[in-house]
Amino acid sequence: MSREILLLVDALAREKNVEPEVVFGALESALASAMKKRFTDDADIRVTIDRATGEHEGYRRWLVVPDEEGLQEPDRQEMCSDAQEIVPGIEVGEYIEESLEPEEFGRIGAQAAKQAILQRIRDAEREQVLNDFLERGENIVSGSVKRMDKGDAIIETGKIEARLPRSEMIPKENIRVGDRIRAWVLKVDHAARGQQVILSRTAPEFIRQLFENEVPEMEQGLLDIKAAARDPGVRAKIAVVAYDKRIDPIGTCVGMRGSRVTAVRNELGGEQVDIVLWADDPAEFVIGALAPANVESIVVDEDKHAMDVVVDAENLPKAIGARGQNVRLASELTGWQINIMTPEESQSRQDEERTVLRQTFISRLDVDEEVADILIDEGFTGLEEIAYVPLQELLEIEAFDEDTINELRTRARNALLTEAIAQEERVQTVAKDLREVEGLTPEFISKLAENKVLTLDDLAELAADELVEMIGVSEEEAGQIIIRARAHWFDDEA
Repeated sequence: MSREILLLVDALAREKNVEPEVVFGALESALASAMKKRFTDDADIRVTIDRATGEHEGYRRWLVVPDEEGLQEPDRQEMCSDAQEIVPGIEVGEYIEESLEPEEFGRIGAQAAKQAILQRIRDAEREQVLNDFLERGENIVSGSVKRMDKGDAIIETGKIEARLPRSEMIPKENIRVGDRIRAWVLKVDHAARGQQVILSRTAPEFIRQLFENEVPEMEQGLLDIKAAARDPGVRAKIAVVAYDKRIDPIGTCVGMRGSRVTAVRNELGGEQVDIVLWADDPAEFVIGALAPANVESIVVDEDKHAMDVVVDAENLPKAIGARGQNVRLASELTGWQINIMTPEESQSRQDEERTVLRQTFISRLDVDEEVADILIDEGFTGLEEIAYVPLQELLEIEAFDEDTINELRTRARNALLTEAIAQEERVQTVAKDLREVEGLTPEFISKLAENKVLTLDDLAELAADELVEMIGVSEEEAGQIIIRARAHWFDDEA
């Protein structure tokens, strides 16, 4: 019997190309399942097989748990105080074990045991094949379409079957059984029952990897793609940078007579590829990303992570692109929100902002329109700058004498103090749990109070666009804040 077990383990390990330990583990599980049938309750059975002799031993065991927790699974647990009467010194987390009579191998439900062993081996084989694939570190795989499954393509690549979901295929791409396909390894799902490798032909990383395969200078570290954005099958933008001044990054990616970029385009179904220069300066990067449009001027708003880009009427269609494609891709590429406007729209916005700022200075500093306009023309955009910029900068304003400047500074500081007190009073009118929501500053909370949003439920019931309008955050930030505010609803349900 013992020798038979060793021979069986050796034969199965060789046949299935798995480690003998995997087969031993499967046999131990099968023997434990057979022994468990002796009991009517939910017994916890452990079986060990001696790797040298093939002899096996079985045990029923009980987990030692703290007395205060009680027995959650009476058939499998023993309270610590009772366990210590049986085995002095035993601790929580250890097991009390009772030896069982060995199970005759021939009495095992042979078919069930065989299936359990084969299933464990199949799982181990599958895991080994997947690990071999992962060790190769392939980012792009190539294979043939084995079959279609509910619109998804099942790709056979070596010993691995990978899944290319319909959502990750290039739109209007007609993939058929037998076609050769290249795709990016999007993710690996170890828990999946079917194909564990998920592919994508629409991910920005796919185009980056395709260029790396076509451009040897990238592998040599002389050139790099810093960012990529795609409208799959239609248009893409990549930002490149050269680490060797002798290299023209755009020309290198295009290749002789466009050979390199054409190879990438052909793989992507004719997708148009714009290659732009990456720049450390965000404004310069955005200007390059909007090519082929020419930019007249650009205004950067660091707080909102946005840029107002002014283009003339001739360049407006180019900057926006068909259905907003060019500006959308440029925004994805750079990570900045880009607002395209004509010179007239820009001037209109500046006039509006000037009017608002003038009114602020007039009302908060108690000055006339002429003084307010002088402050605006000198570049002041708020009371904080007037109150706290170095005195010397204010003294350089020719239109004001020193007494006027000191008076303006005093008035600005008083106005800010008054506003801070008022803001604190508004904050105190808001419920404590609302004030504790992550992402809400005292300034934001004050604005919520002005809009009669005083409780956590008031905030939770807002739409994202309403919150954006109230406190001036991005739509994404507004959505996250609202989700946090709604968390207590689900906690209450639970």
